[in-house]
Amino acid sequence: MNYTRSNAKDYSREHMKGIWAAALMPFDDQLRMDEDGFRENVRHWTQDLGIEGLFISGKQGEFYAMTLEERKRSFELAVEATGDHAQTIMSCSDQNFDVVLDLARHAQDCGADYIVVHAPALHFTSAQDETLLRYYSAVSEAVDIGIALWSHPASGYLMSPELCNRLADLDNVVAIKYSVDREMYIELSKLASDRIQVSTASEPEWLDNILELNWKLYLCSSPPFMLQSAKDRRMYDYTQAAFAGNADEAKAISASLDAVRDAFWGTRPAEKPHAHQKYWQELLGQVGGRVRFPLLELTDEEKAVTREAFDACGLQV
Repeated sequence: MNYTRSNAKDYSREHMKGIWAAALMPFDDQLRMDEDGFRENVRHWTQDLGIEGLFISGKQGEFYAMTLEERKRSFELAVEATGDHAQTIMSCSDQNFDVVLDLARHAQDCGADYIVVHAPALHFTSAQDETLLRYYSAVSEAVDIGIALWSHPASGYLMSPELCNRLADLDNVVAIKYSVDREMYIELSKLASDRIQVSTASEPEWLDNILELNWKLYLCSSPPFMLQSAKDRRMYDYTQAAFAGNADEAKAISASLDAVRDAFWGTRPAEKPHAHQKYWQELLGQVGGRVRFPLLELTDEEKAVTREAFDACGLQV
């Protein structure tokens, strides 16, 4: 870590900026982690596409299908592969609290920049606030590394802006990936942006959030390496234009991506987002690979539909 617990918030505000992407983990034909393929993807994402941070072994990375040792190995690979080209945030989410702490300590020890911890599923409860205050306080006390909160409907509830505002007071809580509707994350921005960076994973909303909410951090999903190539970095370009205050230019560049967005999201089978994304990666020349059980692979027909849309969307490869 390049900071201490006491200055985690200040450090993250200065360095945790730009486009951060949620990495997928490629698995080979024997469903082993493709370490070389992952390294090549990281090199491409950070050096060719200009992605400034990588979210490792989250839901996009199929962490739930990986062993604890594989998750730790993915952290090590990411730190090694990014080098000085980008930063890392490691997903330590798990239903078992001891596993969360084990992963958090490993992330800290292996040189990660930050960790992210998803709000856990809570069974048989009708309220969550005091439980979550205790939960995140315990994580915060166990490590010095900067922590990003993550609230998503998959937990079975959403953390309220008021609760997140209370959690923002924890010394090393530096950000939140707030997967909620815009009204909620605008409210949290008003309450807590003096202490944490508020972000959401919606790429279509990213430009408006820069221009209207003065956001500096996109945290994070797969579009940064799905909607771009080394020859066609329009997400990066509209982001930089918006950061520079050139709103009209940024809007024009972003609007030009609509055909790519339609092709990408419009061909995704409802039950197969991971397999679809990995096939799209392969069309882009990245390493996609297989998905692990219980996820489903694309059929040949689904691949053909996706390929046709990809070829027609205007993304330069």
